[in-house]
Amino acid sequence: MAGILDLLNSDLGKNIISGVAGSTGADQDKTSSVLTMALPVLMKAMERNASTPEGAESLMGALNGQHNGGILDNLSGLFGGGVDDSVKNDGSKILSHVLGSKQQGVEQVIGIKSGLDTDTVSNILKVAAPILMGILGKQANQNNVSSQSDISGLLGGLLGGSSASNEQSFFEKILDADGDGSVVDDVAGMVLGSDKSSGGIGSLLGGMFGK
Repeated sequence: MAGILDLLNSDLGKNIISGVAGSTGADQDKTSSVLTMALPVLMKAMERNASTPEGAESLMGALNGQHNGGILDNLSGLFGGGVDDSVKNDGSKILSHVLGSKQQGVEQVIGIKSGLDTDTVSNILKVAAPILMGILGKQANQNNVSSQSDISGLLGGLLGGSSASNEQSFFEKILDADGDGSVVDDVAGMVLGSDKSSGGIGSLLGGMFGK
């Protein structure tokens, strides 16, 4: 199974990046940077949520219903006339559900690394979240996902399965940014850090995202 970052490098991924950038007015390269960081973090948060039977059932219900992948069948229509407010509202609900109290902190850290303000990052994620759910919905349908172990396996596969521990550490660190400022500052310091010998998040991101 191709990982989510492989998908972003595909023709479909490039269309998504271009469309999200155009619909939010953000620079395309910076939009790509935001999505490269944000989509795995969102999926890691979903993986956490799906670790309980209730969370897994809720996610499977969404993927079998509204987010079954249909949004991917008409991306040109989605982006062509400007993204409808209902899509952004849906994205806002997805982010709130998936990230909870971590949302503000996650957006702040990604904003620091991408060079975009938090509002722009938030707008990008509101458009991208329903598309990510559509990707998961299509994958779930193709792989006959029907149980908690199935959904965990799907998310793990798209995250790269047994990813390098450093990558997993980054996902966990950014999700532990709780939006109260203090943890965000700590994580931001690691994001901006350049001491490779410390194994800090700054050197890690440089390797992961080519920055």
